[in-house]
Amino acid sequence: MPAIISIENVTKSYASGVHALQPVNLEIRRGEIFALLGPNGAGKTTLINIICGIVTATSGRVVADGHDIVRDYRAARSKIGLVPQELTTDSFETVWATVSFSRGLFGRPPKPDFITGLLRDLTLTEKRDSRIMELSGGMKRRVMIAKALSHEPDILFLDEPTAGVDVELRRDMWNLVRALKARGVTIILTTHYIEEAEEMADRVGVINKGALILVEQKEALMKRFGKKQLTLHLKAPMTRVPGELAAWGLELKNDGQDLVCTFDGNSAFDIPTLLQRVDDLGIAIRDLQTHQSSLEDIFVSLVSDRA
Repeated sequence: MPAIISIENVTKSYASGVHALQPVNLEIRRGEIFALLGPNGAGKTTLINIICGIVTATSGRVVADGHDIVRDYRAARSKIGLVPQELTTDSFETVWATVSFSRGLFGRPPKPDFITGLLRDLTLTEKRDSRIMELSGGMKRRVMIAKALSHEPDILFLDEPTAGVDVELRRDMWNLVRALKARGVTIILTTHYIEEAEEMADRVGVINKGALILVEQKEALMKRFGKKQLTLHLKAPMTRVPGELAAWGLELKNDGQDLVCTFDGNSAFDIPTLLQRVDDLGIAIRDLQTHQSSLEDIFVSLVSDRA
């Protein structure tokens, strides 16, 4: 699939000496949902703001749908919609006026039917004539999303779009994201709710201390870094792992009450044979439990390894 965004050797340094971004190289594919994950201060928002033309890179080049974001700023920016973290809206304007004005800023002709549908999709129809200052935080967030989509961009950036919002908005948000993807819109999101990235993303990038440390297809990432764990809860505690079970690399935990085995998510681990061997040795099992790494587990591990 061709790239819709190409990022080549992009860096950002400040006069204070802070290096917000190390050289970043990344291609984002047309029509995908790309999740950019990283701890606070990792450089996620800086990178997004550079792509959107809000922050100037110290060096490097970004191309959005064939347009250089510096030399051909207007054309590049018209391809992009941005939902920022901060709620910055015109407090005294109505919802309809704010969204319509945002469309006009990009030179798009009026299209009332489109704006009406957008407000409907974001459950804003009843608020169309309300002033922004009268809205709740969740409703203001919906307006920010409507503004970002008002000019029908091909690329949508969602920077922590569900931070501090209610469950209903999160549900509506992801339903809208799925519909946009189905129409061919490319979506780049950052989120602290990593389970959302696990559910929604096609590919995942991890950034830490300004460096992009990993970019991979989500399923391949889960398979490569994921771990599975089998815990046998014993009826009677043990003081040591029997030598006959050494081949399985078992560990005793919880004061000898649990036998735990951890193995790679892509390995062919023979659990039935292990259970049969445990039974042959007369070890009584009260219960057993399995656990598989989530994307959040993998993220925490990757970031911790590079702390």
